[in-house]
Amino acid sequence: MRILEINAMRGPNYWSVRRHKLIVMVLDLEDMEERPTNKIEGFKDRLEAMFPTMYEHRCSVGTAGGFFQRVEEGTWMGHVIEHIALEIQTLAGMDVGFGRTRGYGEKGVYNVVFAYMEESVGRYAAKVSVAICEALIAGEPYDMTDDIQRMRELREAERLGPSTGSIVEEAASRGIPWIRLNKYSLCQLGYGSNQKRIQATVTSETSSIGVELACDKEDTKYLLEQAEVQTPRGDIIRRESSVEEACNYVGFPLVVKPVDGNHGRGITVNIQNVEDALVAFRIAKESSKNGAVILEKYILGEDYRLLVINNVLVAAAKRTPANVIGNGSSTIQELIDEVNKDPRRGYGHENVLTQITVNDLTLGLIAASGYTLDSVLKKDERLILKDTANLSTGGTAEDVTDIVHPANVFMVERISKIIDLDICGIDIMTTDISKPLEETGGAVLEVNAGPGFRMHLAPTSGLPRNVAAHVIDKLFPHGTTGRIPIVAVTGTNGKTTTTRLIAHMAKMKGLKVGYTTSDGIYIQNRLLMKGDCTGPASAEFVLKDPTINFAVLESARGGLLRAGLGFHNCDIGIVTNVAADHLGLKGIHTIEQLAKVKGVIPETVSPDGYAILNADDDLVYEMRRHVNCNVALFSMDENNPRIKAMQKLGGLTAVYENGFITVCRGEWKMRILKAVNVPLTYGGRATFMIQNVLPAVLTAYIQKFTIDEMKVALETFIPSPAQTPGRLNLFQFKDFQVLLDYAHNPAGMRALQRFIENIDASVKVGIIAGVGDRREEDTLEIGSIAAEMFDEIIIRQDKNLRGRSDTELINMLDTGIKRIDPNKKTTIIPNEKEAATFAIKNAKKDALIVICSDVIPDALELVQKLKEEEANLLYEFSTKDIPNK
Repeated sequence: MRILEINAMRGPNYWSVRRHKLIVMVLDLEDMEERPTNKIEGFKDRLEAMFPTMYEHRCSVGTAGGFFQRVEEGTWMGHVIEHIALEIQTLAGMDVGFGRTRGYGEKGVYNVVFAYMEESVGRYAAKVSVAICEALIAGEPYDMTDDIQRMRELREAERLGPSTGSIVEEAASRGIPWIRLNKYSLCQLGYGSNQKRIQATVTSETSSIGVELACDKEDTKYLLEQAEVQTPRGDIIRRESSVEEACNYVGFPLVVKPVDGNHGRGITVNIQNVEDALVAFRIAKESSKNGAVILEKYILGEDYRLLVINNVLVAAAKRTPANVIGNGSSTIQELIDEVNKDPRRGYGHENVLTQITVNDLTLGLIAASGYTLDSVLKKDERLILKDTANLSTGGTAEDVTDIVHPANVFMVERISKIIDLDICGIDIMTTDISKPLEETGGAVLEVNAGPGFRMHLAPTSGLPRNVAAHVIDKLFPHGTTGRIPIVAVTGTNGKTTTTRLIAHMAKMKGLKVGYTTSDGIYIQNRLLMKGDCTGPASAEFVLKDPTINFAVLESARGGLLRAGLGFHNCDIGIVTNVAADHLGLKGIHTIEQLAKVKGVIPETVSPDGYAILNADDDLVYEMRRHVNCNVALFSMDENNPRIKAMQKLGGLTAVYENGFITVCRGEWKMRILKAVNVPLTYGGRATFMIQNVLPAVLTAYIQKFTIDEMKVALETFIPSPAQTPGRLNLFQFKDFQVLLDYAHNPAGMRALQRFIENIDASVKVGIIAGVGDRREEDTLEIGSIAAEMFDEIIIRQDKNLRGRSDTELINMLDTGIKRIDPNKKTTIIPNEKEAATFAIKNAKKDALIVICSDVIPDALELVQKLKEEEANLLYEFSTKDIPNK
């Protein structure tokens, strides 16, 4: 078995638009395809022995044990690998269940698709599942222990923490989109100019001064004391020589901690003498960035964390450090092991509680109590194993929100305003939180910026609190979602022009537009990235940009098959057409499969949005059956029965009728403009450009553009290298014309053919090329169409070989030409620059030279350079002194 490719899908995709995180592994089973599971002796028994819990896999049978039934009947190894990949992720603590295995269109090659929670874990599971399957086939042992632990470690390193994760989940539940901005906890909620950011529990609205204050315990303590808030007596020192004096001032017992510390680092509690205070000072100083250490009176009582969001108390928890309670017979190590058996405890943040680990700090605390790990504690004796009550070190939390005394509620809400924090955790030590601090002798120990939510989301006991909801309420009030309008455009031909036209219309209305095309990424009027930018990474680039409030995203099949979409939902999804192109690639071998890929776009439209579909294309029209949104249709024929049916239902359509580009609401017509007055259509001659205008005006109408706004935008969208690079760019030389177009597939060539039929020329010369990863029949057809279109043909082939030789492609094109006209004048000049230069330098008067290029920037630069050279020569000639005759 060989893994040919592993791709991670992070959004809606060809395999399942409802599930957003899938691994797609292309697997060559080689000889394994001929050895289904029922033909390998003992395979099922070994699989069951290794994965007894896999009995729960229902598979296509639909009942528990269904998968093993399939194995017994005989199934291919790709299917087995799919289930192993799911099972080992489940064993590592990640509950995933969706999987599919499908043929790739090549003998022995399969797409193995399965869900993941963290991408690195999914990729690891893909590789390990193949290795496990190979061991099962060979009857060799395989120990998964290290793999399971490795997947846990990968998950902990990659996934969002409990606090950030809870905020993101709450946002997603409200339809607020989100993007992770780095490998840590920085996330964007919402898109474009409506975005907010969070990093752990610090938000883009959190006061930087408040964070600075909270991180400086000296300043915090001073401000709280000035505001008459109960705080423990303390002293700030920087030198070891000051420890004894500070101890005498504060009095024992005391706490020593760094002034600017966090997460419990460098803290030592319940110090009873100067010698221990000196040791604690050194520990704290190591964790202090500015070298300052605080000595505070150790307040007796229990540790409470009160969480304030938007200046309102939303949760309170009593925290207990990791500890064990003796039973009179078990050693301390045995007691720790017993506590760790609690199913609620897991590795890192995978469960409600974290396992207690024995480290140097733990051993030190045990030794300070006069014990070792082998000591037996007396019955009911409690031994503290950590010096802080953090859940991440094995501590526990009890929700006490409902019993906090109103005086304490008032105090912490006031503190949040004093320190100026929108989210803060206030640590209090008191014997009874249900009484005012003045009565219990308690005190405020610390104010934390960016407090952890885990203890409130899933306390060990008591009521869980959805504290993340309060964060989202603050960031997105009144039900706002942080979204911006997103228009997604796909199709075989015309999608780039349609994308650019819609972006132009939005810019003319005054919107700040970001858009992606096969030429690059544009933010407003700036080209920020060149190249084919039609995949999910490019979409995310636009949606991350804080300056835009409208996005138009060209979405090509390559990105959908490789990594899905860069967004979960769009407001408008356009499909221009589906024609035979890129077939035979990435497991897509038929035009029906290609249509399914393109159909992902309308399937991702929000329920209140619109799928805009081409009613003249059977495959596109069929997509209406699979959408959960409104549908609008466009057609070049106002009498198309599908259009008429939609109009009778009161639906939205756009048609080309009586020379007009018209939008119809039901049967009422709203004529926008005559096609001959739209520069993009070249006086109405470029009918395929009219077809691109129709979904654009539908989009504008849905977005509530006025007819006048649409009209002005259409009149000012001038086809040119700047506005529509490589799309019918017509250059007028002195005695001839050069047309540059992106036509690179049979459908595009046919559309171009219809356009140039309307151009008068003494001779029509075509420069054509093939693309190496296209089917042979497609390349032959391009040659045949060219033979019908042009009087003379130049074949060039120096780019996009993609696995074929230039000779192969040239011969295919030449064969296609000769099928139509064996005597067609054909010249072979492999280099595009040389081919175009030859054609232009040798152009006949009134000739039309058509350059069909799929690398537009290079071709544009060359043609513009040759036009400049001609202009310079004409200028020099016109300024020469010509003597009088």
